[in-house]
Amino acid sequence: MRDWLNGFDQRIALTPVPFLLAGGLALGIAVATVAGHAWRVARTSPVKALRYE
Repeated sequence: MRDWLNGFDQRIALTPVPFLLAGGLALGIAVATVAGHAWRVARTSPVKALRYE
């Protein structure tokens, strides 16, 4: 990976920070998605859910 990065004119350090930021962003998106779906399901009426089963 360092050899590939050294081929570019602008050099960046290969530190764990970008990987941690990307992982944190992915985790944040996943938590927000699950929370949004859970909130939407929790607010629906049980009568509507049972009607179709």
